[in-house]
Amino acid sequence: MTFRRAAAVFALASSLVLGAPAPPPAGAEAESVSELLTRLRLLYRDAEAAGEAYNAAGEELAAQAAEVRRLGGDLTRTRDALARARDAAGRLARAQYQGRGDPFPALRLLFSGDPDHALDQALVLRRLARERAATVALLESGEKRADAVATAARRALDRGQTLAAARQRARDDALAKLREVEEALAGLSPERLAELAALERDRTDRAQRELLDSGALAEEGAPSARGAEAVAYAAGQLGKPYAAGAAGPAAFDDSGLTARAWAAAGRPLPRTGPEQWRTLPKVPLRSLRPGDLVVYFPEATHVALYVGGGRVVHAPRPGAAVAVSPLAALPVLGAVRPDAGAPPLAAYAPPALGGGGA
Repeated sequence: MTFRRAAAVFALASSLVLGAPAPPPAGAEAESVSELLTRLRLLYRDAEAAGEAYNAAGEELAAQAAEVRRLGGDLTRTRDALARARDAAGRLARAQYQGRGDPFPALRLLFSGDPDHALDQALVLRRLARERAATVALLESGEKRADAVATAARRALDRGQTLAAARQRARDDALAKLREVEEALAGLSPERLAELAALERDRTDRAQRELLDSGALAEEGAPSARGAEAVAYAAGQLGKPYAAGAAGPAAFDDSGLTARAWAAAGRPLPRTGPEQWRTLPKVPLRSLRPGDLVVYFPEATHVALYVGGGRVVHAPRPGAAVAVSPLAALPVLGAVRPDAGAPPLAAYAPPALGGGGA
C-alpha cells in the first residue's frame, strides 16, 4: 500500500481529527463508536510519529550525503597534495644520490682555495637540508591526513547507509500504521462514519469551549511583519492536499506547511515538528499571536500555524486538505515563536480564512 492509497482511505473519514479522549455518551452503541474513534486517533498518532521520523531521517540523510561529498573532495585534494610531496621527496632522493661523492661541507671549506665560495655552498647545502626535512615532514603528515580523511569518508558513507535503512524502516512503519487504519475503516457504513464525525465534533467543541472559558487566549497580540507574511502564505494553501513528507507547493504535511510558510516570510525553520518544538523559543498560550506555532501531543508529532481568534491552519492528516481548525482540536503540548523579539505590527488585518475546519 502506498501513501497515496492510504490517503484515499483516510478520506473516508475526513471529518475525524485526533483529539484527547473524552467520556463517551451513554449507550452501548455510542460506547462502541467512542472506542473506535479512540483507536483511530491512536493509530493515526502513531502513523504521524512514524512519518515525522521518516522526515527527520530524510533531513539527516541529506546532510550526511553532503558530508560524504565534502569528505570525498577533501580526500581527493589530500591525495593530490600527498602525490606532490612524494614527487618532491623523490627529486630530493635522486639529487642526494647523484651528489653523494662530493666532500663533506666542512672538508670542502677546509681545503677550498676560495673560502667565500665554499661558505656560499655551505649555506646552499643547509638550505637544501631544511627543504629535505620539510618535505619529509610534509610527506609524513600528508600520509596521516590521507588515512584520517579516508577513514572519515568510509564512516560517513556507512552512516549514510544506516540512515537510509532507518528511513526505509520509518516509512514501512508509517505504512503499517496506515494499513491498520484502513482495516479499521473497511466496511464501515456511512451511518457509522457519520456517528464518528459527530462524536469528534462534540469533543472538539467541548475542548475549545473549555480553552476559551479559561481565558488562556485573552491576551492575544498582533503578529510581527514576518508573522503576518507566514499567516498569509498558510491561508493561501487552504484546500491543498495532505501528502506525507511534502513541503509544498502542491501538497503538504503538517510540519512541511509550517516550515514553508515561515520560509516564505524569510525565516527558515527546522523541517520536523519535534525539531521546531525543540529549537524555537517557547511562548505561553496566553501570549499567542498570529504566526506562532502550536505543537500537539507529548512527542510534538503535529504542528499548526496559529492564525488568531483561537484557530489554527494546518495539514491535518492523510486524506484531508489544509484547513482551519479550532486550536483545541488536538491535545496541545505548547507553542513556539519563530520570530521571538520581533515587534508586533501597529495595525493588522487578518486574511480571510472561511469557517472550514478539520
